[in-house]
Amino acid sequence: MQSPLKGIRVLDLTNVLSGPFCCAQLAYLGAEVIKVEVPGRGDLARQLGADPALNAGLMGVSFLAQNAGKHSLTLNLKDPRGKTILKRLVAGADVLVENFRPGVMDRLGVGYETLRAENPRLIYCAISGFGQTGPMRDLPAYDQIIQGLSGAMSITGDGDSAPMRTGFPMADTIGGLTAAMAINAALAGRGETGSFIDVSMLDSVLATMGWVVSNYLIAGQVPVPMGNANFTAAPSGAFRTATAPINLAANKQEQFEALCDVIDRPDLVRDPRFARRQDRLENRAALTGEIEAGFAAFDAETLVTRLNAAGVPAGPILTVPEALALEQVRGRDFLRAFPETPGIDRPVTNARAGYQMDGAAPDVGLAPPALGQDTDAILTDLGYEAGDIADLRADGVI
Repeated sequence: MQSPLKGIRVLDLTNVLSGPFCCAQLAYLGAEVIKVEVPGRGDLARQLGADPALNAGLMGVSFLAQNAGKHSLTLNLKDPRGKTILKRLVAGADVLVENFRPGVMDRLGVGYETLRAENPRLIYCAISGFGQTGPMRDLPAYDQIIQGLSGAMSITGDGDSAPMRTGFPMADTIGGLTAAMAINAALAGRGETGSFIDVSMLDSVLATMGWVVSNYLIAGQVPVPMGNANFTAAPSGAFRTATAPINLAANKQEQFEALCDVIDRPDLVRDPRFARRQDRLENRAALTGEIEAGFAAFDAETLVTRLNAAGVPAGPILTVPEALALEQVRGRDFLRAFPETPGIDRPVTNARAGYQMDGAAPDVGLAPPALGQDTDAILTDLGYEAGDIADLRADGVI
């Protein structure tokens, strides 16, 4: 695969998910990513995950998932010598990403204006819950908080279960993707000066909710929780069969008619309640009852096969292990195994980025790093002698 960011150096000063996920995307595109971590404990994600032993060894699963392809440097930015090292790194870097609360980097004496003096072409990306401006800028923000504030939880679930969070850290992940997209755009358009990129997780999530946001702003429709139903079309959503629920998306007229043929209910096409797209939306509940009555004669696997053969999009509802076991997923080289990872007594397998380039899945050559494993090598490249490095380590600077 091409490495379009080959030769780009990224300083990753981030923790947990949004920033590490952003920098992981840049690593998959070929950038050299140096993860700058607090001595002794590193990224908090090193202590998070489902395996307590890995957490205790500062190689938690949450860290392993987002940090392949990176180097690890430990650095105490509260020490003047740590600040000096960061500035020397910035002088040779292209991008710096941080996800501290607004103002933290300035209070440490290494904010954007200070670092830009070291490297005018630096692209500096700050990811925070609410952005660098506005009355909420200083509030703490985690994924759960943003999911609630964005309105996403209010429309997830149904009338009985909403509000409900998504089953993964959606806001963190969207914030990280937004940052990676903005950084790549800034790199593509960079001239003699760099950029300051201000990513708000709240803004990022709202931007991905475009259809429901615009339905409210333009059409005056207040979004409501609809469970597994698709608010834009019917029949579209999850439907019961004789054995297990399946997903169905008969969004077009011809797909609805083909669906009716599969369940031997051509009368539904002629029923005035369901004849047109808008009719089906307005009579969604009645239509669901008719379809599920027809589906009751089929097991889920047979029904999915018949519907797809008839041109009606349908699919099973899988668990995460079942999804990862799909031949479709494995056949696209989506999973990346690292047979040996520092401090880990087993192979580590991660999901790659979700695309292929020139027919190949993106790859990184480095397993997730142990805390500080590259500190000596990076400082040596910066011109520090072995004695200097030993003194810095003895004083807790690295």
